Amino acid sequence: MTEPKAHVSEEKKEQIKELVELVEKNNTILLASIKGLPAAQFQKIKKKLKGKAEVRILKKRALKRTIDSSKKHGITKLDAYLKEDIALLVSDMDSFELAEILNNNKSDIKAKSGQEAPDKIEIEAGQTEILAGPAVSELGSLGLQVKVTNGKIEIIKPKVIVEKGRIISPVAAGVMAKLNIFPFSVGFVPLIAFDSATGKIYTTLLMDKKQLLIDLKNMFAKSRAFAVSLGYISKDTIGIIIAKANAQENALSKLLKEETKEKQEDKTEDEKVKEEDKNE
Repeated sequence: MTEPKAHVSEEKKEQIKELVELVEKNNTILLASIKGLPAAQFQKIKKKLKGKAEVRILKKRALKRTIDSSKKHGITKLDAYLKEDIALLVSDMDSFELAEILNNNKSDIKAKSGQEAPDKIEIEAGQTEILAGPAVSELGSLGLQVKVTNGKIEIIKPKVIVEKGRIISPVAAGVMAKLNIFPFSVGFVPLIAFDSATGKIYTTLLMDKKQLLIDLKNMFAKSRAFAVSLGYISKDTIGIIIAKANAQENALSKLLKEETKEKQEDKTEDEKVKEEDKNE
């Protein structure tokens, strides 16, 4: 017995056809999670992407139909990553450049009771704008040392109130709200991208630029040192090689002078001994 085929309206067919044409014309096809993203933030980010990327929200089945209908070689690899609450972004921009734009356009939001802390949450020491009152006991219940200065609460010592991975309590969420601490961020979360030019799938789209720069500097220093040891001449090694040769020349010259001096002293001593023997 054959299963009945799902009916697809002409309107949906036309939408998918239009999207497939869009996919064919552009280089990068990126999938991003929009789970838990409020509509206001979605529209804000979409507006910032205007002229850079086309954004479409489709059901999982429609996404698969769009991808499977494309003639791009290798694009069907994306099927394995399809799920709900996904935005499809189509652009001519580089995958990593597009992912960075998405990552830089997240909005900070307040914590809610029951959420898992993404990192340790620490309250810094200093004067707050919270008026003295019930908040004193709230902060105290979290282990914060406080005092009242000019009618407002001052935190004496910094303290971690929620460790990474721990559940945020109602009191901790309330205190963070009063102190305007926003430990969470919402936005498009880049998941995976397909590059039409290379036919490659990229599952790691976000990079730590600072750490990458440090790693590149370390690798350059090591490779340059190795090149110098081999005597390989380039614009990056010639100065070091000349300086090294100059230092070796100075050391050798110093050594030769010391040997010559020692020989002269030995010769003088021998002559002195011979003279003494002659006189005897």
